[in-house]
Amino acid sequence: MPIDAFVTGAVETALNQLIKDDAESQRRLSRLRGKVISVTLNEFGKTLYFIFSQQIDVLAAYEGDVDCQLALNLAVLPELRQQANLTQLIKADKLSLDGDLQLAQHFSSLLSGLKPDIEEKLSYYSGDIVAHTVVSGVKSGGQFIQQRLRKRQRNLAQTLTEEWKLLPQPLEIAYFSDQVDDLKSDVGCFEARLNQLLER
Repeated sequence: MPIDAFVTGAVETALNQLIKDDAESQRRLSRLRGKVISVTLNEFGKTLYFIFSQQIDVLAAYEGDVDCQLALNLAVLPELRQQANLTQLIKADKLSLDGDLQLAQHFSSLLSGLKPDIEEKLSYYSGDIVAHTVVSGVKSGGQFIQQRLRKRQRNLAQTLTEEWKLLPQPLEIAYFSDQVDDLKSDVGCFEARLNQLLER
């Protein structure tokens, strides 16, 4: 139970701090006032309850009525920030929703507006130059890692298609597709010709 209290406390503090720093997020929060949304993370089997008032209270247990229940995998959580994705996530069975869809959209809208300015926060403690250098370094490190991952994926794809011949190359797939289309057309012509001969 202490871990639950730590997690809910950290989430609650982070959300309320981000909302406090942004007037637009405060306006979005007002649309949710008086509502309760539960979010279940499938991997952990844990549910967080978001209770909206002047701020957000996050609880690990709640005995009252819930206006909207969401259940999703942790990997889907970032996509929840994009309001347009909600219906697509539901159709793809990546998100289970029970309750008011509009309420879930307001929640998604609130989350999408929360964009922490880490550089500004860090500058209070370390100064502008150090904060900018650290944040730039982290961003460039992230980009470097992404480039390396993409390069490794390309190398693996080349190894599987060209060296080990386990997978067909893109041109082979396109050629095969063209052959299938030609065969389909030939069968259609043959069938039409056969029907003509049988009708005589």
